[in-house]
Amino acid sequence: MQPILEIRDAVRVFKTPEGGAVRALDGVNLDVDANEFVTLLGPSGCGKTTLLRAIAGFEDLDDGQVRVDGADLRRVPAFRRPVNTVFQSYALFSHMSVARNVAYALEVAGVGKDERTRRAGELLELVGLEGMETRKPSQLSGGQKQRVALARALISQPKILLLDEPLSALDRQLRQQMQVELKNLQDEVGVSFVFVTHDQEEALTMSDRIVVMCDGRIEQTGTPREIYRKPKSRFVANFIGETNMIKVTFDGKGTATSVEGIILKVSEAAPAGRATAVLRPSDLTLSDSKNAPAHAILGKVRQEIYLGAELHYLIEADAGGEYWRVTAKDEGVGFHTGQSVALSYDPDVIHLIEGDA
Repeated sequence: MQPILEIRDAVRVFKTPEGGAVRALDGVNLDVDANEFVTLLGPSGCGKTTLLRAIAGFEDLDDGQVRVDGADLRRVPAFRRPVNTVFQSYALFSHMSVARNVAYALEVAGVGKDERTRRAGELLELVGLEGMETRKPSQLSGGQKQRVALARALISQPKILLLDEPLSALDRQLRQQMQVELKNLQDEVGVSFVFVTHDQEEALTMSDRIVVMCDGRIEQTGTPREIYRKPKSRFVANFIGETNMIKVTFDGKGTATSVEGIILKVSEAAPAGRATAVLRPSDLTLSDSKNAPAHAILGKVRQEIYLGAELHYLIEADAGGEYWRVTAKDEGVGFHTGQSVALSYDPDVIHLIEGDA
């Protein structure tokens, strides 16, 4: 089945004041399927917003193509593209009521008042704002404004909804609530969402697939589990969640050895040679060094951080002074600074990234 969105060899170059050039997009290729939630994730300046703007028609590509439903959009202006955008700032009309804000695109298109009222009411009910039709944006909370912006973007029935960091202005609790609501809304309306964020939690929570970007290129595309558990580069491993990374030499038979002499048992099949071993802090188990299991990493507690349900530890390995981060549940008894401990792990959770980079 043909993807709803196809991006082929997308290139966008910006001139700098110094006379140089920056490749904001450097040969990007991406497909998005119908009714799929895809998140563009990466640090500031990685190209994710430029890519979103190129899909919307707000940014012209220097090379490459954007196709929606097989149609080339190269010469199609933004207002004629079958996509809508939800911005971080919401961009609501302050003098209009909630209902008129939502129905504005239909009003411009000449749709009759009764039909506008009906469709706006249906969408406001869908986003949980029924009964607020006559309010003005100034009378709404941040989360309610966000819902109005979503309803307004969906009323013209776009084939793709583009979302440019729409949750960044909300407080943490409301942001987490909206993450769940956004995914539920996407499932219900059956529209493909392309979501831009630098927040890894948002990406992991909502996405069917995550596209990790760096320096105008796609580093890796995959499901949240694939991106988290099987990163293809040190950049991806380091950007998605906390992680421990240690350079090792792998023998191809299940044993990886660090320069400091730490030996790790690995179940994953990989070619022999230099690699980086990746272990998530939550995959390590702490115990007293006197009861160290086989192949445990011995060390001392250098820092303990209490975060309610979790305890975060910084452990200095006895071999070479390598530091390891460990996340454990708070079960009433922790480990104190300076205590000798053992780090144990399941060989199945260790992931190897080939090469030194």
